[in-house]
Amino acid sequence: MIRFIKNIFNKKKEDLGYTPIPEATRLQIIADACKQVSRGVFFSTVIIIASFLPVFLLTGQEGKLFGPLAYTKTFILVIDAILVLTLAPVLISYFMKGRFRSENENPVNRKLEAWYEPLITKCIHWRKTTLGVNILALLISVPMLWSLGREFMPPLDEGSILFMPVTLPDVSNGEAKRILQVQDKIIKSVPEVSYVLGKAGRAETATDNSPISMIETIILLKPKHEWRSGITKDDIINELNTKLQIPGVTNGWTQPIINRINMLSTGIRTDVGVKVYGQNLDTIDAFSQKIRSYLQGIEGVKDLYVEPITGGKYIDITIKRDEISRYNLSVDDVNTVVESALGGMQLTTTIEGRQRFSVNARYGQDFRDNLQDLKRLQVQTMDFGPIPLEAVADIGISEGPPMINSENALLRGTVLFNVRDRDLAGTVEEAREKLDVMIGQLPKGYFIEWSGQYENLIRSERTMKLIIPIVLIIIFLCMYFAFHSVREAFFSLISIPFALIGGAFMVYFWGVNLSVAVAVGFIALFGLAVETGIVMVIYLNDAMQQLVALKGNSRETITKEDLRTYVIAGAAKRLRPKLMTVCVSLFGLIPILWSTGVGSDVMIPIVLPMVGGVLTSSTHILLVTPLIFLMTKEYELKKYGKIEVLDAKH
Repeated sequence: MIRFIKNIFNKKKEDLGYTPIPEATRLQIIADACKQVSRGVFFSTVIIIASFLPVFLLTGQEGKLFGPLAYTKTFILVIDAILVLTLAPVLISYFMKGRFRSENENPVNRKLEAWYEPLITKCIHWRKTTLGVNILALLISVPMLWSLGREFMPPLDEGSILFMPVTLPDVSNGEAKRILQVQDKIIKSVPEVSYVLGKAGRAETATDNSPISMIETIILLKPKHEWRSGITKDDIINELNTKLQIPGVTNGWTQPIINRINMLSTGIRTDVGVKVYGQNLDTIDAFSQKIRSYLQGIEGVKDLYVEPITGGKYIDITIKRDEISRYNLSVDDVNTVVESALGGMQLTTTIEGRQRFSVNARYGQDFRDNLQDLKRLQVQTMDFGPIPLEAVADIGISEGPPMINSENALLRGTVLFNVRDRDLAGTVEEAREKLDVMIGQLPKGYFIEWSGQYENLIRSERTMKLIIPIVLIIIFLCMYFAFHSVREAFFSLISIPFALIGGAFMVYFWGVNLSVAVAVGFIALFGLAVETGIVMVIYLNDAMQQLVALKGNSRETITKEDLRTYVIAGAAKRLRPKLMTVCVSLFGLIPILWSTGVGSDVMIPIVLPMVGGVLTSSTHILLVTPLIFLMTKEYELKKYGKIEVLDAKH
């Protein structure tokens, strides 16, 4: 707005012979300028907000993470637009007084234009080469993007490690405690480990259904400057995994926060899980083991194991009805003895303040764990005195499910694995190709379903594919209503794919996988590219208005050389603000590329497309957009005998 008002003031002073502008005239100029700028401010704000529409519509984990970013940017833009139309004119009326220097008096601007004009002149002269290079770069960037791996979210380094080994389902409490102590001692022996906190079984809460066979150990690491030279977090995990090879224990490595998020959102405690649904636990387990064999050896698949749904040990006590009738006993008499000895019998209730606790009694753990002692358990009779329990009941050990998992009213088994050293989508797609052979062998009523981070990836990609075309249509309509010209709206929109070039190259050479974070970076880039493209088209149309005002609008008065001269002049007016926009973006974003703190893993993928895209977008808008605009005007002059000039009020 300030630049626009300065140009009007300078032109007005030329009309008045450089005499002072009356105060009333000065205020009227500011009011008229604000009125003309208001339309551009409105549509620019709408376009950038519309470009963030896919972020608003993200759900789940990605929506909670990036939603605040979209809302913050939207609120800033809305407030900024209001201040531009209300506060800025007041401040301008106070401070924009006296003599205004022209653009040519600025030495930096003169130097930039001295470099830019010969360059744009050569691009216009070698127009086919210029367009060919841009199109070739675009064609190269597309397969580069497709060749990148895909993942849901970039892995965030939480600074700690969660070790979740799983042992056999019939492990005893004492053995689980011993394994936990051995593991903690081995983990603490690694120099980079600061503290170790392990837990076996479940916590005293209704939301924790962990069996005794599942161990959780949180490993807190020392600050990185205290680590051995050249070692990384992955090296620490590999070293720990090598040392913790305990028979009967399957290791699992993750991080505390992402583990809880995965369990709450998908019910899977690893990166990926294959859920097997059916009606019979034995059949589900057989297919789960078969799936595990198919997945073994796939690159990227780590910590692979089958969630145990069989192998639990149970004590079965079957009452002999013929025998209890001989001793004049009932089924309830025998069950009462078993309940009091094994399950516990409530004796009384103790009161401590406002709290009440039941007091139960049962035999000790050593007695209950011994099958022979249970057989000798005494049952009191009226006529024969005490008799052993085995006289009236068959006592044995049978196998059954250690835990019954169900989902959507169907029994469920799960094959779990993490993905490391490879992208998530590539690993799962290779696994799915292998499992396609087995899916046809599933009996009726049995099916599999992929879950975990892959489930989130598919959901976010589906949202993006649905919303981005709608966003492009909204942006195109906004530009059409701003310009009242389909052609001019298309010129501004075409800058989006060319902004993709730099972003694709940056993401590719940085070695980052495509993820929701990268998509958010591209979305932010598209809004910036469209906005700057609009300003370039406005300046070029302003140059055409000056040309028509000077020479008229006909084939006889306007030559191709005139078009070329005024297009270069209009593009040169856009040079300094465009470079200022690029420099501000780069100065604000580039330092993030060298950040190493917590959260940099997510921020860098967002920034990479914006840094590379701003550079290629600037090149396209400064060199290619004027060329395409010139070719269009030459075509209009040749075919229609005049050029299309937008109304000044637009």
